[in-house]
Amino acid sequence: MSSSTTTSVDAMAKPEVQQAVYIGLVNPKTPTNVGGIMRASGCYGVDAVFYTGKRYEYAARGPQQYNADTQSAAERIPLTGVASLLDALPSDTKLVCVDLVLGATPLPEFVHPEKAFYVFGPEDGTIGQEIIDRADAVVYVPTVGCMNLAASVNVLLYDRLAKAHREQVSAQTEFDGDALIRQSRDNNNRTRVKTTKQGSSL
Repeated sequence: MSSSTTTSVDAMAKPEVQQAVYIGLVNPKTPTNVGGIMRASGCYGVDAVFYTGKRYEYAARGPQQYNADTQSAAERIPLTGVASLLDALPSDTKLVCVDLVLGATPLPEFVHPEKAFYVFGPEDGTIGQEIIDRADAVVYVPTVGCMNLAASVNVLLYDRLAKAHREQVSAQTEFDGDALIRQSRDNNNRTRVKTTKQGSSL
């Protein structure tokens, strides 16, 4: 009598791909922008932020207008000054430049890699050609006019999150939005969407 082998669904499932997100800033200028980027990094699960140049460090020593990193993300996420962003590129990670560069891919059409190192140019300049030439992809946000640095990082990270969420929905992965809202909202926020007697939103 022959015996048959049953393979479980879990064993047949593909192994979960490890996500990794890094931000690289080319010679950023203002602590306000860097602080906003650190706050965004905390919200969107960035693993580390790197920057080149000394302008941010010099400016950070002086009086600041206000603290943009109100969630103190810099206490949890490394913010590291480096001589070269290319040298800081983690292994097995795709280099993605985000800037208004001729020939770049519009962000809405871009498919984010599982492991990505997103590089952004300075507030008053652009990413150097030597980094562009090494990039696995170059994307731009199709706005009318350019956004500031922190806003660009927020939009890029939101785009990554939104597309990943759509994949979760397509795969019917369980997602409890209300639980996430309760965890993330401000302590003074107790608003909710009004519902009908049947439970559907108006």
